[in-house]
Amino acid sequence: MQVDDGWSASGLPADFVDAVPNTSVIPILPDVRRAPAAPKTIVTAEEARKILSRNDSPDIPFDVAVNPYRGCEHGCVYCYARPTHSYLGYSPGLDFETRLVAKANAVEALRAEISRPGYKPSPINIGSATDAYQPIERDWRLTRGMLELMLETRHPVTIVTKNALVARDLDLLAALAEHKLVVVYMSITTLDADMARTLEPRAAAPWRRLEAVRNLTAAGVPVGVLVAPVIPFINDDAMEHILQESKAAGAHYASYTVIRLPWEVKTLFEDWLNAHFPDRAQRVLHRIEDLRNGRRNDPNFGSRMRGTGIWADLLRQRFAVATRKLGLNRHRLALDCDRFQPPASAGGSAALFPPAAAGAPVSPSPAGAKASSGVPFPSALPVAGAYGRGARQLRAMVAGQLSLFD
Repeated sequence: MQVDDGWSASGLPADFVDAVPNTSVIPILPDVRRAPAAPKTIVTAEEARKILSRNDSPDIPFDVAVNPYRGCEHGCVYCYARPTHSYLGYSPGLDFETRLVAKANAVEALRAEISRPGYKPSPINIGSATDAYQPIERDWRLTRGMLELMLETRHPVTIVTKNALVARDLDLLAALAEHKLVVVYMSITTLDADMARTLEPRAAAPWRRLEAVRNLTAAGVPVGVLVAPVIPFINDDAMEHILQESKAAGAHYASYTVIRLPWEVKTLFEDWLNAHFPDRAQRVLHRIEDLRNGRRNDPNFGSRMRGTGIWADLLRQRFAVATRKLGLNRHRLALDCDRFQPPASAGGSAALFPPAAAGAPVSPSPAGAKASSGVPFPSALPVAGAYGRGARQLRAMVAGQLSLFD
């Protein structure tokens, strides 16, 4: 299934036109004044020794997660995962968006971990730190490979994304949904195309995300929406509109978080504010401080996701009123952990679909097909990971993920 992200090759909406004098033809032209050439993305393959990460954070509704990629091509300026790139020797700025790492053996590593004796299944979240459906997933297909494994083993899974590419895997998601094994959360920060292009330049356009919600819901896949993050004086006024349009598209669940500025993200966000919204930059920062007990960031459990004080209370009230009126969050989906079947050994996985589908064309991987992901192991040495204190800090940073619920 071919999925467009909603933007033209120039980075502008597909219906953007630039008038040409003295001609009856109005071609679609890239506006180089607003859409400079995007930096080249470099992807390095890595063999992961371990793929599952665990956390015991009280404000995160899952305790097991998997991230097939390091770094994220979406380029969201507010991304809390940016500091994790520092532990790889890369910058949390442009490197985080353009120097990516793909865990080429993600499917095999996941199979090995859930095959261990005594393994007890609980919903695995895919995309908790970096988006598992970022643009490079079109070729690497690691997320699809993991979903195939989840279906094979009847393992419950949750997905968080802001890319319409998730609809490519509608066949797997619908099959998982039949057994109450999946829920997809679409992150929608704004419905304003200009704002989205500035805030999260290479994520799917807002209308494409809503279309994905509609397609997933029509196929019977449970869908929720995350208004995340809420940024004062930038997108906070859009909360009710996002919830309304998401409900109209078929979403059943909703949540939100307030912007967090850990470590280097603080400086990056401040620079972005001064560049794009100099007229309100100080107002935004002061309001964030109001939400964070006078600080730009609050790492404390219980308050880091939604803030404290009168402005945080106002956001809670607005969200509660809107979800009640729209009928969101009327019930919580309980994924089924009792259907789990230990996986077959690597290379001996059971068929997921009828034999007729076995000959269906498969999109080529960057260097040829292999296993579920379609990605071979690299011949070059993998990127070195973080060890010792750095590894502990990295795990702690990654554990500070989006809160899907209260």
